[in-house]
Amino acid sequence: MNMIINILLVLTAFFFMEFMAWFTHKYVMHGFLWVLHKDHHIRDGRKFEWNDLFAVIFAVPSILLIYFGVMNPNSYLLSLGIGIFLYGFAYMMFHDVYVHQRIPILKNFSNRYLRATVKAHLEHHNPHAHYNYGFLVAPAKYYMEEFSKNRKAKTQK
Repeated sequence: MNMIINILLVLTAFFFMEFMAWFTHKYVMHGFLWVLHKDHHIRDGRKFEWNDLFAVIFAVPSILLIYFGVMNPNSYLLSLGIGIFLYGFAYMMFHDVYVHQRIPILKNFSNRYLRATVKAHLEHHNPHAHYNYGFLVAPAKYYMEEFSKNRKAKTQK
């Protein structure tokens, strides 16, 4: 039973972090800490951006939960820390590596989910766009567009 609770905590923390990332992206990064985030919207090929400080900020809760979960043998804290870590890893692989190619790997890997999510994120980078603040989940319309494109391609064969 404890194992099931721990797995549920990892999953809950992972999915909750998408909401936290959306909320922070919309109200903090595009709000009072725009000074740290704005260089991310200026794609000039730099390896490091002020925006990268947000990765450190988001890592702190994960590090603390994992540390206290290990030091005080508390599997619940450890599970929450692992869930946050896994979200951070998925975010980095998707956003920094796949979308923005800051580490040029995974260039040719694609599927409907990735195409739709990338499209939403790239539209967010439009200077006049004030929408699409999520990272791993885009608004449903992007998935529906990708699904209907795929369906049309199949019927035309």
